[in-house]
Amino acid sequence: MSRLQEILIAILLATLFVASAVFTAAEPAGVTILSNTTVTNTPQSAASSTTAGGTFTTLILNATTQTLRWKAYVGNVTGTVTLDDATNATIYDWTPTIISGEVYASRNSSISWSSIGCVANASVTAEENQLSLTTTKADSINRTFNRTVHRGFYVGTTLIANSSCRSIATYVNNTRQAATESATFQEILLNDSAGRMVYTTLIENDVAGYNNAPFDFQMIVAESDTTAVPSTYYFWAEIS
Repeated sequence: MSRLQEILIAILLATLFVASAVFTAAEPAGVTILSNTTVTNTPQSAASSTTAGGTFTTLILNATTQTLRWKAYVGNVTGTVTLDDATNATIYDWTPTIISGEVYASRNSSISWSSIGCVANASVTAEENQLSLTTTKADSINRTFNRTVHRGFYVGTTLIANSSCRSIATYVNNTRQAATESATFQEILLNDSAGRMVYTTLIENDVAGYNNAPFDFQMIVAESDTTAVPSTYYFWAEIS
């Protein structure tokens, strides 16, 4: 075999190796929504005060107002782990007895999963601007996701290191959770290289949620409170 043939064979093998690596890289897959039930809160009845004429009353009022700048998604996850070819034909699959992984949501239907990472401050600002949210308000994205405390996890083959991204933990049994890496229902903000923001929640396994009912995931996503048409969110999941 000539030196030229050896070089050509080496180039061919290297090309096949790279192609194999590209086509076998795992990434989150779009989901099928099997059930969709939407509810909202019932406003509290008005309080009253009856005082006599000629009196002067000082009131200390406490009010709870439903935010229009966020909406929540909770539920359970089912699925399989498959070994498919490029046409989605399956040679074998597995049904996990314990579901783990992540659920992702974004206002963008196309995400570059190979360039995913912790959300940049510029992406948070851009998302707030697009939704007409004021960054200094208590329920802005900036002030809501104001901690970096979460477990480490993978998005495809990309490691998101523990406590490296903006994150929260949603409530359990109507109660705020302490900010620890062991908290349940953690939610993390990510973005891709184009700055497209992705809400990411770590899947639990039938764990007591915000109302003490068992859920696999809970997440909140931002919404505009000034537009008549609500935002569409796209969902993906990665089961591990």
